[in-house]
Amino acid sequence: MAGERVKLEVETREAHGSAEARRLRARGMIPGVLYGSGKKAASFSVPERELRRVLTGEHGRHAILDVVVGEAKATHHAVLKDFQLHPTRSRILHIDLQEVRLDRPIQAQVAVELVGESEGQKMGGVLTQITREVNVEALPMEVPDRLELDISAMQIGDSLRLADLVAPENVTLLDSEDVVLAAVSAPRVEEEPEPTEEELEGLEEGEAPEGEAGEAPEGEGGEPAADAGESAEE
Repeated sequence: MAGERVKLEVETREAHGSAEARRLRARGMIPGVLYGSGKKAASFSVPERELRRVLTGEHGRHAILDVVVGEAKATHHAVLKDFQLHPTRSRILHIDLQEVRLDRPIQAQVAVELVGESEGQKMGGVLTQITREVNVEALPMEVPDRLELDISAMQIGDSLRLADLVAPENVTLLDSEDVVLAAVSAPRVEEEPEPTEEELEGLEEGEAPEGEAGEAPEGEGGEPAADAGESAEE
């Protein structure tokens, strides 16, 4: 559960635009926006190192943030709503935070974690996780970090759906019960490749396939054995 609150201090940001965002990133700061609770969106910047510390903590993206804004030191309860990553480098470019009330439920996406080894896998089956995240609704402090799905009883041909997922008390699953989460399929049997036209033409002309009868047997020392006619002449 995301039952722990994490303090995040940010600076108010007056200037906007792509040029200002580039200047902030050059200084190791990440631009962001805090919105919600019927208030005007507030622009801020936060040190990239501090932001990574928060997002890679125990509760990751589901941490409840106590966002302390500027010199006023006003605290806002918030959750991570969205973030933008650099297309080629592992770097955050922008972040959106949503202010929440701790006594009102919110909606969030939660990862599904497969637990155990299925019986079908032990028999050579292939396990595939179809759905990796599901939508839930819960109070901010009760949103789970992950939901575990026990797959140990799955046989080849079985699938598990959202209806098979057990959510904690006070957590509501929002997706359809028919959403497939995981499946175990039979192992794929590799078929022998069909002979090419050249190989078929060679067989029609009397050529023996490689490694089959038709080649002269070797005698002692690796030399070809003499045929019956040669033995008679000797």
